[in-house]
Amino acid sequence: MREAGVALALVLIVIFFSIFAPYFATPENFLKIFVQIAINTVLAAGMTFVILIGGIDLSVGALLALCTVVGATIMIDPSYSPTEAIVLASLAAMGTGAVLGAVNGWVCERWKLPSFIVTLGMLNVASGLARVVSDNSTITGLPQPFVDFGNLIFWGVFPSIFLIAIIIILIGWFILRYTVFGRMIFAIGTNEEAVRLSGHTPRNYKIAVFTISGLTAGIAAMVYLLRLNVGSPVAGVGYELNAIAAVIIGGTSLSGGKGSIIGTLVGACILQVLSTGLQLMGADDNVKPIVIGAVIVLAVILDAYRGRLLKKLETR
Repeated sequence: MREAGVALALVLIVIFFSIFAPYFATPENFLKIFVQIAINTVLAAGMTFVILIGGIDLSVGALLALCTVVGATIMIDPSYSPTEAIVLASLAAMGTGAVLGAVNGWVCERWKLPSFIVTLGMLNVASGLARVVSDNSTITGLPQPFVDFGNLIFWGVFPSIFLIAIIIILIGWFILRYTVFGRMIFAIGTNEEAVRLSGHTPRNYKIAVFTISGLTAGIAAMVYLLRLNVGSPVAGVGYELNAIAAVIIGGTSLSGGKGSIIGTLVGACILQVLSTGLQLMGADDNVKPIVIGAVIVLAVILDAYRGRLLKKLETR
């Protein structure tokens, strides 16, 4: 029902802008939307796992920046063939993100610290590392086969990077719905003590969740490179907030234990459709964040109201 409600909201927003925003309901505009939501969708997929356990990850934007410069640095190395460079860069970017994500989880669990504080610290660490690795400069000159793949359009409307995002969403959906690991994620967000008493170790699951968030930041970095063809130490600024917003608008509860990764995909679509639609209607750039911020607050209010309603029903 959460997913259906969010999907209905997306449909209504699309209908509204199709009527009132010039050139909104065109293949070219939908292609633009699909391109623009790809990075946020991948980041938000990993963020969904973190929020489902009642945590938060503020470091994903900085991790993305670090992973872009790591990947780009390897890809421009003349000692590798284009194929070798692309494969090694992808592994390095994803590995860097996963390792630093695991560090986030380990520090949180080792010293029982709030994930908000730990990942805020990692945001600064990763941002500084990105500047060091790149020598505070933008890295260009990526292999042409890599650039060409990033420009591919399938069936006339689906960019290659959007299909990558959909694959990540489907993998996340399968893990959360059909695996023991996925069930434990929901259970930890609902009642961590019950998970511990059942013989499982929540600590291991929590570290794994932050590792997943870091891994998806590495994948999002490769998507960023496919889209913009540059590695930048300032890439990803504010991306963590967009990822969190997509998850919350998609119906995942900030308190953990409730939500879905399909809802996250719809939430990312709502964010981008609102931004694009307002732009086509001629809204001032200062108005867009106000509207999107109001939508985020409304989503949190609805989540709180829904939680109170469920508690009342349970007491009856």
